[in-house]
Amino acid sequence: MKVKVTLYKKSGCPWAAAVMGFLDELSVPYEIKNVTTHPEYASEVERKSGKCISPTLDMDGDILADASVEAVAETLEKRGIVI
Repeated sequence: MKVKVTLYKKSGCPWAAAVMGFLDELSVPYEIKNVTTHPEYASEVERKSGKCISPTLDMDGDILADASVEAVAETLEKRGIVI
């Protein structure tokens, strides 16, 4: 099953780096939107989640604000992606 993932991150965020490493390990493609260098992405993620926290993921409309690797894994498993 394919899932569209958008990752909103702040520059240098270690938690975003961990989530990106996890997604890379699973070969799950994702789009990165850096809220530090692009204020329009900060506004976008704030509209979606109510805050600008890194990392925030939009996984086919499921918003994971302040996402952990564990939360991402759980969401992927619910979508049928084997971890």
